[in-house]
Amino acid sequence: MKKLILVTVLVILIPFIIVSLFIQTDEIKFHYMTNQTVRVKNEKTGEVVQVPFEEYIKGVLAGEMPSSFELEALKAQAVASRSYVLVKMNQNKNNDYDVVNTVNNQVYLTDSELKEKWQDDYSNRINKIKKAVLETKGEYLSYNGEVAEALFFSTSTGATENSEEVFSSKIPYLRSVASSWDEASPVFEDTATFNLNDFYQKLGLEYQDVVQTEVIETTSTGRIRKIKINGKEFNGRDVATKLSLRSNYFNIVQNDKNITIMTKGFGHGVGMSQYGALGMAKEGYNYQEILKHYYQGTEIKKI
Repeated sequence: MKKLILVTVLVILIPFIIVSLFIQTDEIKFHYMTNQTVRVKNEKTGEVVQVPFEEYIKGVLAGEMPSSFELEALKAQAVASRSYVLVKMNQNKNNDYDVVNTVNNQVYLTDSELKEKWQDDYSNRINKIKKAVLETKGEYLSYNGEVAEALFFSTSTGATENSEEVFSSKIPYLRSVASSWDEASPVFEDTATFNLNDFYQKLGLEYQDVVQTEVIETTSTGRIRKIKINGKEFNGRDVATKLSLRSNYFNIVQNDKNITIMTKGFGHGVGMSQYGALGMAKEGYNYQEILKHYYQGTEIKKI
Protein backbone atom coordinates (compact mmCIF):
# COMPACT_ATOMS: atom_id res chain seq x y z
CA MET A 1 0.00 0.00 0.00
CA LYS A 2 2.81 2.44 0.94
CA LYS A 3 4.59 1.63 -2.31
CA LEU A 4 1.41 2.35 -4.27
CA ILE A 5 1.00 5.74 -2.56
CA LEU A 6 4.67 6.60 -3.19
CA VAL A 7 4.37 5.69 -6.89
CA THR A 8 1.19 7.78 -7.20
CA VAL A 9 2.86 10.83 -5.61
CA LEU A 10 5.87 10.51 -7.91
CA VAL A 11 3.64 10.22 -10.97
CA ILE A 12 1.97 13.51 -9.97
CA LEU A 13 5.10 15.40 -8.92
CA ILE A 14 7.60 14.46 -11.65
CA PRO A 15 5.75 16.19 -14.54
CA PHE A 16 5.26 19.27 -12.34
CA ILE A 17 8.98 19.42 -11.51
CA ILE A 18 9.95 19.01 -15.16
CA VAL A 19 7.58 21.78 -16.25
CA SER A 20 8.81 24.09 -13.49
CA LEU A 21 12.45 23.57 -14.38
CA PHE A 22 12.38 23.63 -18.16
CA ILE A 23 9.34 25.57 -19.33
CA GLN A 24 9.36 29.34 -18.77
CA THR A 25 6.27 31.50 -18.57
CA ASP A 26 5.27 33.38 -21.71
CA GLU A 27 6.03 36.79 -20.28
CA ILE A 28 8.78 38.17 -18.06
CA LYS A 29 7.32 39.52 -14.82
CA PHE A 30 8.48 42.66 -13.03
CA HIS A 31 8.88 42.60 -9.24
CA TYR A 32 8.88 46.00 -7.59
CA MET A 33 11.00 46.53 -4.49
CA THR A 34 10.10 50.21 -3.94
CA ASN A 35 7.00 52.36 -4.11
CA GLN A 36 8.57 55.02 -6.36
CA THR A 37 6.19 56.11 -9.09
CA VAL A 38 6.13 58.55 -12.00
CA ARG A 39 3.14 60.89 -12.42
CA VAL A 40 2.31 60.68 -16.11
CA LYS A 41 -0.15 63.08 -17.74
CA ASN A 42 -2.09 61.89 -20.78
CA GLU A 43 -2.04 64.91 -23.10
CA LYS A 44 -5.23 63.84 -24.87
CA THR A 45 -7.41 63.28 -21.81
CA GLY A 46 -5.62 65.41 -19.21
CA GLU A 47 -5.68 62.43 -16.82
CA VAL A 48 -2.68 61.98 -14.51
CA VAL A 49 -1.79 58.41 -13.49
CA GLN A 50 0.91 57.13 -11.16
CA VAL A 51 3.05 54.48 -12.85
CA PRO A 52 5.68 52.34 -11.06
CA PHE A 53 9.09 53.70 -12.02
CA GLU A 54 10.51 50.75 -13.99
CA GLU A 55 7.08 50.10 -15.54
CA TYR A 56 7.24 53.66 -16.85
CA ILE A 57 10.71 53.02 -18.31
CA LYS A 58 9.33 49.92 -20.03
CA GLY A 59 6.51 51.94 -21.62
CA VAL A 60 8.92 54.67 -22.72
CA LEU A 61 11.42 52.23 -24.18
CA ALA A 62 8.61 50.59 -26.17
CA GLY A 63 7.38 54.01 -27.31
CA GLU A 64 10.70 55.62 -28.14
CA MET A 65 12.78 52.89 -29.78
CA PRO A 66 11.79 50.04 -32.15
CA SER A 67 11.86 46.68 -30.37
CA SER A 68 13.72 45.31 -33.40
CA PHE A 69 16.82 47.30 -32.38
CA GLU A 70 19.84 45.52 -30.92
CA LEU A 71 19.58 44.76 -27.20
CA GLU A 72 22.58 46.97 -26.32
CA ALA A 73 20.96 49.93 -28.07
CA LEU A 74 17.74 49.29 -26.16
CA LYS A 75 19.68 49.16 -22.90
CA ALA A 76 21.39 52.47 -23.70
CA GLN A 77 17.97 54.00 -24.36
CA ALA A 78 16.62 52.61 -21.07
CA VAL A 79 19.42 54.30 -19.10
CA ALA A 80 18.99 57.57 -21.02
CA SER A 81 15.21 57.54 -20.47
CA ARG A 82 15.66 56.78 -16.77
CA SER A 83 18.03 59.75 -16.44
CA TYR A 84 15.68 62.03 -18.35
CA VAL A 85 12.67 61.27 -16.16
CA LEU A 86 14.66 61.61 -12.94
CA VAL A 87 15.53 65.17 -13.97
CA LYS A 88 11.89 65.91 -14.81
CA MET A 89 10.68 64.44 -11.51
CA ASN A 90 12.99 66.79 -9.64
CA GLN A 91 12.02 69.80 -11.75
CA ASN A 92 8.29 69.12 -11.35
CA LYS A 93 8.14 67.89 -7.75
CA ASN A 94 5.84 70.78 -6.81
CA ASN A 95 3.61 70.38 -9.85
CA ASP A 96 0.65 68.08 -10.50
CA TYR A 97 2.57 65.76 -12.82
CA ASP A 98 6.15 64.85 -13.71
CA VAL A 99 5.95 64.19 -17.45
CA VAL A 100 3.49 64.03 -20.33
CA ASN A 101 3.14 60.89 -22.45
CA THR A 102 4.18 62.42 -25.79
CA VAL A 103 7.30 63.64 -27.62
CA ASN A 104 7.04 66.84 -25.59
CA ASN A 105 8.78 64.72 -22.93
CA GLN A 106 9.11 61.00 -23.74
CA VAL A 107 6.57 58.87 -25.57
CA TYR A 108 4.99 56.51 -23.03
CA LEU A 109 2.75 53.63 -24.12
CA THR A 110 0.58 51.61 -21.75
CA ASP A 111 0.39 47.84 -21.85
CA SER A 112 -3.05 47.96 -23.50
CA GLU A 113 -1.71 50.29 -26.20
CA LEU A 114 1.24 47.97 -26.80
CA LYS A 115 -1.00 44.90 -27.05
CA GLU A 116 -3.14 46.68 -29.63
CA LYS A 117 -0.04 47.83 -31.52
CA TRP A 118 1.86 44.52 -31.51
CA GLN A 119 -1.06 42.07 -31.57
CA ASP A 120 0.17 38.43 -31.72
CA ASP A 121 3.81 39.48 -31.40
CA TYR A 122 3.24 41.25 -28.08
CA SER A 123 4.89 38.60 -25.85
CA ASN A 124 8.11 38.40 -27.88
CA ARG A 125 8.47 42.15 -28.21
CA ILE A 126 7.62 43.01 -24.60
CA ASN A 127 10.02 40.38 -23.28
CA LYS A 128 12.88 41.96 -25.24
CA ILE A 129 11.93 45.40 -23.91
CA LYS A 130 11.70 44.07 -20.35
CA LYS A 131 15.06 42.35 -20.68
CA ALA A 132 16.68 45.69 -21.57
CA VAL A 133 14.97 47.37 -18.61
CA LEU A 134 15.80 44.62 -16.12
CA GLU A 135 19.45 44.33 -17.17
CA THR A 136 19.90 48.06 -16.50
CA LYS A 137 17.53 48.30 -13.54
CA GLY A 138 17.98 51.53 -11.60
CA GLU A 139 20.88 52.74 -13.76
CA TYR A 140 21.10 56.39 -14.75
CA LEU A 141 23.70 58.87 -15.98
CA SER A 142 25.49 61.22 -13.60
CA TYR A 143 27.73 64.22 -14.21
CA ASN A 144 29.62 65.81 -11.32
CA GLY A 145 27.28 64.16 -8.83
CA GLU A 146 24.09 65.34 -10.53
CA VAL A 147 21.66 63.38 -12.69
CA ALA A 148 22.44 64.12 -16.34
CA GLU A 149 19.66 65.39 -18.59
CA ALA A 150 20.13 62.68 -21.20
CA LEU A 151 18.52 64.14 -24.32
CA PHE A 152 18.16 61.87 -27.34
CA PHE A 153 16.75 61.91 -30.86
CA SER A 154 16.35 59.69 -33.92
CA THR A 155 19.08 60.38 -36.48
CA SER A 156 22.03 62.78 -36.72
CA THR A 157 23.48 64.42 -39.82
CA GLY A 158 26.72 62.50 -39.28
CA ALA A 159 27.52 64.29 -36.02
CA THR A 160 25.50 65.34 -32.98
CA GLU A 161 25.08 68.97 -31.91
CA ASN A 162 26.49 71.13 -29.12
CA SER A 163 23.58 71.89 -26.79
CA GLU A 164 24.02 75.67 -26.87
CA GLU A 165 23.79 75.74 -30.68
CA VAL A 166 20.31 74.21 -30.55
CA PHE A 167 18.98 75.19 -27.12
CA SER A 168 20.01 78.03 -24.83
CA SER A 169 22.38 76.32 -22.36
CA LYS A 170 25.90 74.99 -22.79
CA ILE A 171 25.91 71.59 -21.09
CA PRO A 172 29.34 69.95 -20.76
CA TYR A 173 28.19 66.39 -21.44
CA LEU A 174 26.07 67.33 -24.49
CA ARG A 175 28.92 67.98 -26.93
CA SER A 176 29.05 67.42 -30.67
CA VAL A 177 30.48 63.97 -31.44
CA ALA A 178 30.91 62.02 -34.67
CA SER A 179 28.07 59.63 -35.50
CA SER A 180 28.72 58.14 -38.94
CA TRP A 181 26.50 55.11 -38.19
CA ASP A 182 23.45 57.28 -38.84
CA GLU A 183 23.96 57.12 -42.59
CA ALA A 184 22.29 53.68 -42.44
CA SER A 185 19.12 55.21 -40.95
CA PRO A 186 16.05 55.07 -43.23
CA VAL A 187 15.41 58.73 -42.34
CA PHE A 188 18.99 60.00 -42.79
CA GLU A 189 17.86 61.97 -45.86
CA ASP A 190 14.38 63.09 -46.81
CA THR A 191 12.62 65.30 -49.36
CA ALA A 192 9.50 67.41 -48.90
CA THR A 193 7.61 69.16 -51.73
CA PHE A 194 5.22 72.11 -51.49
CA ASN A 195 3.38 74.28 -53.96
CA LEU A 196 4.13 77.98 -53.54
CA ASN A 197 0.78 78.79 -51.93
CA ASP A 198 1.17 76.13 -49.24
CA PHE A 199 4.79 77.08 -48.63
CA TYR A 200 3.97 80.74 -48.03
CA GLN A 201 0.86 79.97 -46.01
CA LYS A 202 2.69 77.67 -43.63
CA LEU A 203 5.41 80.27 -43.08
CA GLY A 204 2.97 83.19 -42.81
CA LEU A 205 4.48 85.01 -45.78
CA GLU A 206 2.84 86.96 -48.58
CA TYR A 207 2.84 85.30 -51.98
CA GLN A 208 5.68 86.10 -54.38
CA ASP A 209 6.61 84.35 -57.61
CA VAL A 210 10.23 83.94 -56.58
CA VAL A 211 11.50 82.54 -53.28
CA GLN A 212 14.72 84.15 -52.12
CA THR A 213 16.66 82.58 -49.26
CA GLU A 214 19.75 83.66 -47.35
CA VAL A 215 21.31 81.46 -44.66
CA ILE A 216 22.50 83.79 -41.90
CA GLU A 217 23.85 81.37 -39.29
CA THR A 218 24.46 77.64 -39.00
CA THR A 219 25.59 75.30 -36.26
CA SER A 220 29.08 73.80 -36.40
CA THR A 221 27.62 70.78 -38.24
CA GLY A 222 25.65 72.79 -40.80
CA ARG A 223 22.15 72.91 -39.32
CA ILE A 224 20.40 76.20 -40.00
CA ARG A 225 20.06 78.46 -36.97
CA LYS A 226 18.90 81.61 -38.76
CA ILE A 227 17.64 82.09 -42.31
CA LYS A 228 15.99 84.88 -44.30
CA ILE A 229 13.16 83.91 -46.62
CA ASN A 230 11.98 86.74 -48.87
CA GLY A 231 13.53 89.23 -46.46
CA LYS A 232 11.97 87.85 -43.26
CA GLU A 233 14.27 86.27 -40.68
CA PHE A 234 13.36 82.88 -39.22
CA ASN A 235 14.83 80.54 -36.66
CA GLY A 236 15.82 77.34 -38.50
CA ARG A 237 13.98 75.10 -36.03
CA ASP A 238 10.84 77.21 -36.44
CA VAL A 239 10.97 76.71 -40.22
CA ALA A 240 11.37 72.95 -39.69
CA THR A 241 8.38 72.91 -37.32
CA LYS A 242 6.11 75.04 -39.54
CA LEU A 243 6.89 72.91 -42.61
CA SER A 244 6.94 69.57 -40.69
CA LEU A 245 10.52 68.88 -41.78
CA ARG A 246 12.54 66.12 -40.12
CA SER A 247 15.29 68.54 -39.04
CA ASN A 248 16.67 72.04 -39.45
CA TYR A 249 19.44 70.78 -41.73
CA PHE A 250 17.76 71.66 -45.01
CA ASN A 251 18.16 73.16 -48.47
CA ILE A 252 15.32 74.99 -50.25
CA VAL A 253 15.08 74.76 -54.05
CA GLN A 254 12.40 76.37 -56.23
CA ASN A 255 11.19 74.71 -59.42
CA ASP A 256 8.64 77.01 -61.06
CA LYS A 257 5.54 76.87 -58.79
CA ASN A 258 6.90 74.16 -56.51
CA ILE A 259 9.36 74.15 -53.63
CA THR A 260 11.54 71.12 -52.89
CA ILE A 261 13.30 70.90 -49.54
CA MET A 262 16.01 68.29 -48.91
CA THR A 263 16.72 67.49 -45.28
CA LYS A 264 19.32 65.46 -43.43
CA GLY A 265 18.86 63.88 -40.00
CA PHE A 266 15.74 63.55 -37.85
CA GLY A 267 15.25 65.38 -34.57
CA HIS A 268 17.02 68.15 -32.67
CA GLY A 269 20.43 66.48 -32.81
CA VAL A 270 21.47 66.89 -29.15
CA GLY A 271 22.58 63.91 -27.05
CA MET A 272 22.27 60.29 -28.15
CA SER A 273 21.34 59.41 -31.69
CA GLN A 274 19.12 56.32 -31.59
CA TYR A 275 20.22 55.08 -35.00
CA GLY A 276 23.79 55.85 -34.01
CA ALA A 277 23.30 53.68 -30.93
CA LEU A 278 21.93 50.92 -33.18
CA GLY A 279 24.95 51.16 -35.47
CA MET A 280 27.36 51.02 -32.54
CA ALA A 281 25.55 47.99 -31.09
CA LYS A 282 25.78 46.20 -34.44
CA GLU A 283 29.54 46.80 -34.40
CA GLY A 284 29.83 45.15 -30.98
CA TYR A 285 29.80 48.13 -28.62
CA ASN A 286 27.96 47.56 -25.34
CA TYR A 287 25.46 49.99 -23.86
CA GLN A 288 28.00 51.52 -21.47
CA GLU A 289 30.29 52.36 -24.39
CA ILE A 290 27.39 53.80 -26.39
CA LEU A 291 26.39 56.07 -23.51
CA LYS A 292 29.98 57.18 -22.87
CA HIS A 293 30.29 58.19 -26.52
CA TYR A 294 27.17 60.32 -26.72
CA TYR A 295 27.23 61.75 -23.18
CA GLN A 296 30.81 62.90 -22.74
CA GLY A 297 32.25 62.67 -19.21
CA THR A 298 29.21 61.03 -17.61
CA GLU A 299 29.18 58.04 -15.27
CA ILE A 300 26.61 55.28 -14.96
CA LYS A 301 25.24 55.06 -11.43
CA LYS A 302 22.43 53.11 -9.80
CA ILE A 303 19.44 54.38 -7.85
